[in-house]
Amino acid sequence: MEELKLTGNHLKGSRPILTFSSDFDLQPHWQLLKEIMTQIFCTPKDHRKTKPFFDHVFVFSIVDNHIWFRNYQVSVPHHGTEKIERGGLDKMTLIEVGPRFCLNPIKIFSASFTGQTLYENPLYVSPNQVRAAEKRKKAGKYANKIKAKQRRKMHELSNQLEPDEFADMWNE
Repeated sequence: MEELKLTGNHLKGSRPILTFSSDFDLQPHWQLLKEIMTQIFCTPKDHRKTKPFFDHVFVFSIVDNHIWFRNYQVSVPHHGTEKIERGGLDKMTLIEVGPRFCLNPIKIFSASFTGQTLYENPLYVSPNQVRAAEKRKKAGKYANKIKAKQRRKMHELSNQLEPDEFADMWNE
């Protein structure tokens, strides 16, 4: 839970610096996703509502065929009104402010939701397939229970007990 307590804040309207791991340049589908992310998260040049500085960083990295997104604030230590001198980047730190999320690319189509499939994730298993497998597993347990009952009946029929000579002793 401690890692979810994200402290920090950045100004509304400030522009983010987008950083991508080097894994995005390895394969064509990652290059395409990098371009899509750039177009989604990048601020248009000379937009009238943006601030003229950067105070946060968006980090995109690839781990286990998932795209991991993190949002960091650039923190500059200062005391009162004194300014940080130019080239003082070594004093700057990054503080994670959130949100953070993970994207699992499933398919990339040539058009919007239609067209030729350009990429399909071979490791993706849909939730419907997971549910169906669990249902088959539960059905298998039930079938095993029925078979065990049948085996028990067959065993009892083939190995019947001899009649007990004292069974009717207390009925009189």
